[in-house]
Amino acid sequence: MNNAMEGKEVPEVTFRVKNEKGEWQDLKSKEIFSGKTVAVFSLPGAFTPTCSTAHVPRYNELAPVFKEHGVDDIVCVSVNDTFVMNAWKHDQGADRVRFIPDGNGEFTKAMGMLVDKRELGFGPRSWRYSMLVKNGKIEKMFVEPEVPGDPYKVSDADTMLNYIAPNASKTKDVLLFTKPGCSFCTKAKAMLKEKGWEYSEVTASPRMLRAVSEKATTPQVFIDGKYIGDSVALEAYLKNN
Repeated sequence: MNNAMEGKEVPEVTFRVKNEKGEWQDLKSKEIFSGKTVAVFSLPGAFTPTCSTAHVPRYNELAPVFKEHGVDDIVCVSVNDTFVMNAWKHDQGADRVRFIPDGNGEFTKAMGMLVDKRELGFGPRSWRYSMLVKNGKIEKMFVEPEVPGDPYKVSDADTMLNYIAPNASKTKDVLLFTKPGCSFCTKAKAMLKEKGWEYSEVTASPRMLRAVSEKATTPQVFIDGKYIGDSVALEAYLKNN
């Protein structure tokens, strides 16, 4: 596997897609790529571990940053049928990523990325890679090294974003431990929303709270792996960041 397609036009194929209305649609490559800048990542299969826990979620998280730096669409391609891809998109909550089913592997084969995964019972699948496509032409590819297993080193969202905009300010990873009826939790979430920061929320028991912060009050806030504190501490942090 290599980046031999750099500088070439994306393969022109027709994808069979079941759209949001439940209607069959023939979607051609030019409809996806013409006149736009598109970040594409392709992977071995829907619902598989690395694809579901890292590849898709990070592209979805960074979608607003990609958009700020000129990327019109983010596309996920896999050699799966449209029903599987639609179900996976729903399961992932990845509303910022466009899922394209390459059910017959025609696009992947034309890209030179079709590999034999029969030892896993998968049949023909895509090698893991990403690429930046501008107006139908492939500008840059990041292809995973040919080593055993399922390498995930260069096709990730952060590598692609670093290529497009090395100095881009990335989103913060924010985690709130909360409990129902907590007015301070509501205040913390409002402050984060005003700042434009997304967050993950965990409803926590007193024991869980003591385990992570040695406190039993809520909210307890963590940002990029660092313990911030309660809503007062969060307010002070946001004023300086």
